Amino acid sequence: MQKVDFLLFPGFQMLAYVLATETLRLANKCAGVQVFEWETLTATQSAVRASNGALVSPDRTGWHGTPRPSLVLLCAGYDPLHNVPAGARAWLARMERSGATLGGVDTGSVVLAALGFLDGHEAVLHYEAEPGFREAWPDINVSDRIYCLGNRRLTAAGGIATSDAMLAWIASVASAALAAATSDAMAHGEIRPPAARQRIEKTADPVLQQMHRLMAAAIQEPKPLQQIADELNLSLKALRLRCQRGIGMTPKAHYLQLRLAYARDLLRNTEMPVTEVSFAAGFASPASFSRQFKSRYHHSPRTLRRR
Repeated sequence: MQKVDFLLFPGFQMLAYVLATETLRLANKCAGVQVFEWETLTATQSAVRASNGALVSPDRTGWHGTPRPSLVLLCAGYDPLHNVPAGARAWLARMERSGATLGGVDTGSVVLAALGFLDGHEAVLHYEAEPGFREAWPDINVSDRIYCLGNRRLTAAGGIATSDAMLAWIASVASAALAAATSDAMAHGEIRPPAARQRIEKTADPVLQQMHRLMAAAIQEPKPLQQIADELNLSLKALRLRCQRGIGMTPKAHYLQLRLAYARDLLRNTEMPVTEVSFAAGFASPASFSRQFKSRYHHSPRTLRRR
């Protein structure tokens, strides 16, 4: 019998939690016997509210229970470090010593990193949380894949990717045949490989994809557009024309959107002061950053931070 413990944090993504538990339930149905069982714990040891407002109560309180799980999956949402219980680190360490795989869904990986359980491991989390994660733990290799399974770690981006991650785990601890049958029962279709990307490309133009990568790699110190055009072997005028045709905006506007999105993610997922966020996103002054941010998102950076 394979046991899974779900540790839910306030604001956890309900979609991910439901997909994970339903994948296990359908796997049991397809197997014809109970291969998997699961329990739900919460960070507060009482009912926690999910991202959609629903309340979920724990199956048990405290950090003691038998049998020991094969997988511990942390499910979190915004501000995941706000409610990390004092006993979590010791409990997770005990579970790891007993042979459990430790996992995180959505921003559950943030909690694992903060507690030291992702040192030396590759990590996957929701793309919106990546900027803050990279700032906080620059030595951890973060991937933009949908999930990563290996070395007794399972991290996933959340959302629909949760089902792919759970199916891959089922294949590893039970059989590929059971995982495939479960996928069919879910009307999931083909199980995506871990290398699948979280986001689709906004354009099929490989030159614009490369432009996007060059810009995304130089957020704090933005490159001059002429330099980017040179690296793409285009004139600046040709790059502007290609952008207008491919993504409906100028290179300058696209670069600004990238930097503002990066700043928004830092505001949502870190405690970094607004002034530091503005510099991290490549703005010369906090005032300029605030004007551009409000123009783009219709509220100030400080208003977003208070939400």
